[in-house]
Amino acid sequence: MLRYRSAETELPGDPVLSAARLAESGLFDQYVVYEREGDCWFAGGVLGEIVVDRSEIRGRWLTDETVTPLGPRPLRQVQEKLRDMAVEGWHAYGWMAFEFSHLHTDRPHRAGDDRLLHLVVPHSEVRLRQNGTALVRSTDQETLDSLLALLSHPIEPCIAEPRPIEVSGTGSGYPEMVTEALEEIRTSELQKVILSRTLTIPFPVDFVATYLHGRTHNTPARSYLLNLAGRRVVGFSPETVAEVDADGHVITQPLAGTRARGLGEKEDERLRVELLADPKEISEHVLSVKLAEEEMATVCRPGSVSVRDLLSVRQRGSVQHLGSSVHGELAEDASAWDVLRAVFPAVTASGIPKGPAYDCITRLERERRGIYSGAVLMAGSDGSLDAALVLRSLFEEGGRTWLRAGAGILSGSTPERELEETCEKLRSVAPYVVPARPARVVAPSLQG
Repeated sequence: MLRYRSAETELPGDPVLSAARLAESGLFDQYVVYEREGDCWFAGGVLGEIVVDRSEIRGRWLTDETVTPLGPRPLRQVQEKLRDMAVEGWHAYGWMAFEFSHLHTDRPHRAGDDRLLHLVVPHSEVRLRQNGTALVRSTDQETLDSLLALLSHPIEPCIAEPRPIEVSGTGSGYPEMVTEALEEIRTSELQKVILSRTLTIPFPVDFVATYLHGRTHNTPARSYLLNLAGRRVVGFSPETVAEVDADGHVITQPLAGTRARGLGEKEDERLRVELLADPKEISEHVLSVKLAEEEMATVCRPGSVSVRDLLSVRQRGSVQHLGSSVHGELAEDASAWDVLRAVFPAVTASGIPKGPAYDCITRLERERRGIYSGAVLMAGSDGSLDAALVLRSLFEEGGRTWLRAGAGILSGSTPERELEETCEKLRSVAPYVVPARPARVVAPSLQG
């Protein structure tokens, strides 16, 4: 079994800035940055990986590869593959597509032919702590020394010039889509559905600079910067899909109900009061919390599920949401991957009931969501898992770069208001998009 070599060092600056320096170092062609509760994890390179598509799960450890047909419990298979990763104290990082949800329905063909999950166990890992220290791990001494050297030099924040993206007046077709959904809600068992729209970015983007610039203007539950196998994502997640610690405490944090913020103290407060008094927004939130409770109860000890901070207002970048936290204790026969199976996709990104919501989304949106409204996650060999809902994000794949945002549609919705809500959410990222430019030299003193 491999062992990570490790060392601790002091940080010269903010963990997010240090994570960006590591991403731009050129040491790794693939990486994930995951910010959680003030600390940043940087995962660079690939020792092992797991890829899931509609029909099979592929695993690789160093040069050994396996292919297994997909069974009825694909996340249990992922868990088993991770147990085979022969390195002590591993963490896995990666993403899960919204369409993974179709694997648990009677229409798995809707999952499409693209990847549905991609996890990597990294060659090197750095935990950048908000207390000013870093734990550095690598499987070889040379890389460990290079990482320590990079982290030892003072960081001068790069002044990035964003090119703001206009989001108003770009919702062609969205109001009509909302109108169709409202008719379906009126005539069927569907109670709520989240419908989204995309906005193409017409120029190449500097993802690291966008991450740094956007992070200073956002207040996310989690943030992430991902570059894996040709897919790049930068985002500022407003909520977690699932949090499971090594002791079996479980949390999911549904946010539903939205108003704009950042309009001045007086206007923000007026909108906060309006949000707390709006029957449509309160109904949307309570329905979401109720379903989250029911899902958590399937994988938690009986009587352990509870709701905390019900209908609290949480500030997330350019918007404020109604939020609640649903807590529980993991059942003896369940794992963190069972929790993710139970609550994924987030009710706040799909709908109620989920089955009819999938049908509505598939029919009206037409294009697959991919990572959008799925999850970016990290998991540990100690049984822990942390999965961020992928919203307020910028995406790049196959030569295309885009933003995407949605709104929750239920019987009290109006097409005009839901379109405006997508604009409010897009403004968490759209003003901070930095165009690509010639490669920057991060640490000139290390060269030569």
